[in-house]
Amino acid sequence: MRHIDTYFLDDEPSARVFDVFEPEKITHKTVVFFIHGGGWTGGSRTTFWPVMAELNRRGYLCASTDYRLISPGVGNRLTALDQLRDVRESYSEFMKIAASKIPGAQSVVFGSSAGAHLASLVLTALPGECGEEAVPGEWQIPVGGILQSTPVTFEPWEDIFPAVWKSMQLAAGALYEDDPARFRALSMVSYVRPQNPPLLFLEAGNEHMFPGKMTAELVRDHQKMGINSRWVTIEAAEHGFLYALVHNPQKKAFAEFVKFLEDIEK
Repeated sequence: MRHIDTYFLDDEPSARVFDVFEPEKITHKTVVFFIHGGGWTGGSRTTFWPVMAELNRRGYLCASTDYRLISPGVGNRLTALDQLRDVRESYSEFMKIAASKIPGAQSVVFGSSAGAHLASLVLTALPGECGEEAVPGEWQIPVGGILQSTPVTFEPWEDIFPAVWKSMQLAAGALYEDDPARFRALSMVSYVRPQNPPLLFLEAGNEHMFPGKMTAELVRDHQKMGINSRWVTIEAAEHGFLYALVHNPQKKAFAEFVKFLEDIEK
């Protein structure tokens, strides 16, 4: 039977919180950190509990984090930079817990949709590099990442859905024409370099929000640098589909997920 603990980053309960799922017996040095999606305005750390439970069954220590959500209303002061700071802090605290339980613990970070955006920056940019408040203390760079339905850029592309672009500008906390540098700073493609860890992109065959062409280009750039990143299309899957392990596309994606974890440990 797994054991579940909840950790708050603040003295009182708040949205800055993460859950740790610990298996009955930890059999892997790789731990998995989950970041939920929801358009930067919604979602919950509970989204991936079914996936975490199955990873627990296989002996993996996991955590899933919440973060402060952006309100579309007047007077909003939060941005994706604040959310990035939140998830970095949860990740750092989780890695301290992992180190206390697993000698040589190493991490893989997973994110979906808006969570994939935040995860992509955790994976490729150093604390503070995007313009967010830096997390104090030693930063443990993840050894790999799994990203699903990923906006690899925060700058506008041809035929971008108006609703998607509206959400991205809300998350940036500015209009693009007023501060294009902020959008570049929030773009994963700004941090593509040889130091990046290998990434597995699990893209839905019916993805409609974030074009796969840009993801494929990033993977090719990684491979030219000698980074073993991959892009796998899951046919018949929709945006943000990997929240359970019921349907065949979910099972296929999870098999790729586990294979990536196993390859990291080889």
